[in-house]
Amino acid sequence: MSLDKIVIGIDGGTTAVKAVAFDLHGKVQAVHHQSVPVQYGSNGEAEQDMNAIWQAVATCLQQVRQATKPAEIVGIGLTGQGDGCWLVDQKGDPIRNAATWLDGRAAKRVEQWVEEGKDKPILETTGTTLFSGLFPVLYQELCTTEPKVMAKAATQLYCKDWIRFKLTGERVTDFTEASRTYLDVKTGSGYSTKLLETLGQSEVAELLPEVRRPDVLGGKLSAEAAKETGIPEGTPVGIGMIDVAVTGMGLGTVEDGQSWLILGTTGFVGTLRKSIFERRSDLSMVLATGFGTQVLEFMAPMTGTPNLDWIRRILGLNDISWPAIEAEAKSAKPGSGGVLYLPYASPGGERAPFLDPDASASWMGLSLTTPTSQVLRAVYEGVAFSLVECIDLLDIHSELTVSGGGFRSDLLCQILADATGRTVLRQDAPEAGARGAAVLALVSSGSAKDVSAAAEMLKTGIERFEPNPDNHQCYRDTHEVYVQARKAIQPVWPAMRALRKGN
Repeated sequence: MSLDKIVIGIDGGTTAVKAVAFDLHGKVQAVHHQSVPVQYGSNGEAEQDMNAIWQAVATCLQQVRQATKPAEIVGIGLTGQGDGCWLVDQKGDPIRNAATWLDGRAAKRVEQWVEEGKDKPILETTGTTLFSGLFPVLYQELCTTEPKVMAKAATQLYCKDWIRFKLTGERVTDFTEASRTYLDVKTGSGYSTKLLETLGQSEVAELLPEVRRPDVLGGKLSAEAAKETGIPEGTPVGIGMIDVAVTGMGLGTVEDGQSWLILGTTGFVGTLRKSIFERRSDLSMVLATGFGTQVLEFMAPMTGTPNLDWIRRILGLNDISWPAIEAEAKSAKPGSGGVLYLPYASPGGERAPFLDPDASASWMGLSLTTPTSQVLRAVYEGVAFSLVECIDLLDIHSELTVSGGGFRSDLLCQILADATGRTVLRQDAPEAGARGAAVLALVSSGSAKDVSAAAEMLKTGIERFEPNPDNHQCYRDTHEVYVQARKAIQPVWPAMRALRKGN
């Protein structure tokens, strides 16, 4: 039987973009991805070429369209990496490379803003904790270092909004992305003029795009975009959400009280609340979802899969497959023989479950008798421990639904189950971010009546990881030492960062 209708989800990730075609029963019919490199600088810079991102998206759409012809495309959904500084001029051309959420050049300005108390009104208004990759602080940093370039700015468009602009010509965003700038999440009524004034950034109001619900129409594919992508002109394009929020849609976690975890380039632990007044932790971040008063409370540690990629490279294991590496790590017992790994390897430091732009990665508890298996397992455990802290602070007691490349690892899923004492549910939902974008696109295109119905249409199966009671106590003890070790070394992180910059 020939393919009848499809919906396409586009995911503008940090290191690659992808387009995924789903049939209306949730089966992946075609997928194509293109790498887009992050350009790192010596002062913490982490940038991407916005035009390269668009060209990668166009190529992905061309390939997916070719693979699914002649199926009708009912809609295109969007998601992508959040934060950073993505500015275009009046004509819609980027004024410079995007400074991404990984960018750490504004670390000293973050310290200065904290000393001046500017972090408090940001948190109170937007529900967002201050870190060096956040738009307001990056904008101020770039205005100081590149005033002539920044004078050309006309609109701030985050990654998915930039992609939509290239598809439709519309300069709009959604509530989750707006929450990362100046949106008042308590009321959801719009950008806070008071916060802009408090930060001395009143002029930024002119750069901020219109905010729309994530499940409404974001425009229709333009004739120019149709030529570049091979997608029919007039195809509906949705608004979408930031990647961490939209993944919940792809996992079917759309109701208040539901929680999910992501492990990709960064970690993510989030739960949906009826309103911001049900927030559990002052250390969390909050996003307005656009669905009434509902908010997503979450923590997003920067301790993701790059830790695993890094240790694979450092130990000279690039030619060894991931299954073989994981088998080696599994051969070590839980607790890794007392070896601890602090997974704070991001150039931008850490933002959850604590904020420290100088945070650094390290092993502790090593000796001349430490085998490779314990070094490897300690990395898996360190990444999991960072998530466990967030789970505890958010007071999550339910089963844990997980997604993301890191959770393709059976070992990580089992460590998480053992360390928390909770069942881990790994949904058989490949491309959960793109799937979530497709869920919203089904609603915005009129193919589903609401988000719950659309999520039901695209749902997939579940694999369960049950906690091992014997390992649970071991991990609780190990995690306690892990936290003590971090607190002990944290005072010297600024000096370590200074030494790193000096070399």
